[in-house]
This record gives sequence, C-alpha cells and structure tokens, in this order.
Amino acid sequence: MNALSLLIEANPKADDLVSLEDQINQFNMAQTGHTNFQWLTIFVRNNDGAIVAGLSAFTWAGACRVHVLWVHDELRGQGYGTALLHAAEAEARTRGCHVVVLETHSFQAPDFYQRLGYTVTGLHEDYPYGHRQYFLHKRLDC
Repeated sequence: MNALSLLIEANPKADDLVSLEDQINQFNMAQTGHTNFQWLTIFVRNNDGAIVAGLSAFTWAGACRVHVLWVHDELRGQGYGTALLHAAEAEARTRGCHVVVLETHSFQAPDFYQRLGYTVTGLHEDYPYGHRQYFLHKRLDC
C-alpha cells in the first residue's frame, strides 16, 4: 500500500467539502439504519437573484439540524430570521422530525432562539475566546 500524506488546505474546493459530508452521512446511515438524510435549505433572494438571507439545515433520523441561519444586516429586525426558522420547523415536521438542534455564539443570536422556544442544552466557554458557544434544541412534537 502506498504511503498516504496529510494535506492541509485552507481553501478547499466546494466539491471536496460536499464529498466529505457525503461520506460521513453514508457512514452514519449505515451505522444507525436511519437512511432518510435530506438537505433543507431556504433562501431569500433580492430582485437580482442574490441571496440576502437563508437557512441551511438537514433532516435525518427524526431530527433537524440547522447549520446556518443568516440575514443581511440591512434586513435584520424585519422578521426574516423568524420566517426562515418557522419555515424550517414546518418542513421538518412534514419530514417526521420531533426536534430541531442548532448552535449559536453569544455574539450571534442566543436570545433570538430562546424567544422562539429553543432551550439551551449546553455551552462552551471561550469559544471563541471571550465568548460562548451555545447548543440549543426545540421539541416539535409537544
């Protein structure tokens, strides 16, 4: 067998990241028997088609995991974040999910999520340094 080498890449190709994600998803499905992985993405686009807000998540094994929820600075406070999250929760319910899980930082939106019914289940101090990372969840079957 040929020797393998570690290659650190600061700017990987998008296709390589997708391939890596696909590989861990395949492993997870094989190990658990839950084979219903599906991406869930929602975008808000302006008249030029540019993304001005969006949510990236996936559903799998009765859960929805939100990766990213972002709203352009100029649109914050106008309900787009709430609308995106509610739309994701609704779609997660139609896919049979009973819970949504996500992470946020102290400088991002922990209060926003808590106002929408999310509960803090854990945190990391000093990630990044001087801040906190919060882990939250919301039951959908209540």
